[in-house]
Amino acid sequence: MNDSQLSSALGSSEPLTPPLYTSAVYRLPDLDALDRILDGKETGFIYARDAHPNARRLAALLAEVEGAQWALTTSSGMAAISSLILANVESGRRIVASHRLYGRTTQLLQQELPRLGVQTSFVDISDLEETKKALQVPAALLFVETISNPLLRVADVPALARLAHEADCQLVVDNTFATPILVRPLEWGADYVMESVTKMIGGHSDVTLGMVCGNNDKRAELSQVSSMWGFSSSPLDCWLTERGLETLALRMKAASANAAALAEWLPNQTGVVRVVYPGCADHPDHELAARILSGGFGNMLCFDLAGGREAVNRFMHQAAGIPFSPSLGHTTTTCSHPGTTSHRYVDPAEKQRQGITDGLIRLSVGIEELSKIQDELEKGLSDV
Repeated sequence: MNDSQLSSALGSSEPLTPPLYTSAVYRLPDLDALDRILDGKETGFIYARDAHPNARRLAALLAEVEGAQWALTTSSGMAAISSLILANVESGRRIVASHRLYGRTTQLLQQELPRLGVQTSFVDISDLEETKKALQVPAALLFVETISNPLLRVADVPALARLAHEADCQLVVDNTFATPILVRPLEWGADYVMESVTKMIGGHSDVTLGMVCGNNDKRAELSQVSSMWGFSSSPLDCWLTERGLETLALRMKAASANAAALAEWLPNQTGVVRVVYPGCADHPDHELAARILSGGFGNMLCFDLAGGREAVNRFMHQAAGIPFSPSLGHTTTTCSHPGTTSHRYVDPAEKQRQGITDGLIRLSVGIEELSKIQDELEKGLSDV
């Protein structure tokens, strides 16, 4: 059955669930049609690395939820970051970045980009004077995380946007931990927002995807970079992510409520010496988080075990219902150990400075009943 026959067979009906377009290439009637598509005079598709229906549909939905004029999907969160850098930074230019970032992001900035002639200065973005001073030397980008990985420091996005723009620099915000449900950084002055869609937006641990969005005129350039460097997203992952996006607000609300309750409960449990959560009054950015975030403080929290690595291993063996799964954003609660996963290759002195101890566990809190999570945590903490 060809397309016209299928359309005829559907009649006035259409599928409630959007179709999955697995084709890598599209058939065209002639060269004139090819020209019209490539010249932007007609909507259409040619080769899936450049564009495909599932990516275009998901991008439109993501742009809407982020409050952006455009969005672009990529093969992963790291691909989104790489696309942004390649489209905006030339050899000889400079980046200023938070000194509290996901480990792989730090590696990219610190180890890989110097090979391309791009240097990065790392600063404490919580210190606005230090950040302003770093921006006095010309920089193309200021890169921050809304809520940092793993210890959940909150970025003052409007203040950082002001500092960046005063220095003729663009602000890039990794919004993965917060998602657009808690904050839309473009509305606070960010130039670009990127997300690891793999996490809470996808929501089911079955996609690897990233996203970049903005309100400027750089979409075409970013799309070209993504295609040339092979950062394009797959149709299946885009199709699955659309399902996750439909329930994102509900899941973030439920998971954030669970995390807030656990942050109050955990300090009273055996072996727990520290709990880190932006919703707690003792968090260094609590007041800022209350101002920047809306509808909760997120689903991520950390706690520290006095017994270090051995205690973490005992916890993981005993809390079988909270899988050690070094990612985040699943529907159910999972745990990770930043010291040996996301920040494994960070210098030991830098880990110590950040507070990433051997006993630190990062929880990605899910949407289960709170009592079920507490029961599993009690099992894990029973002999630490």
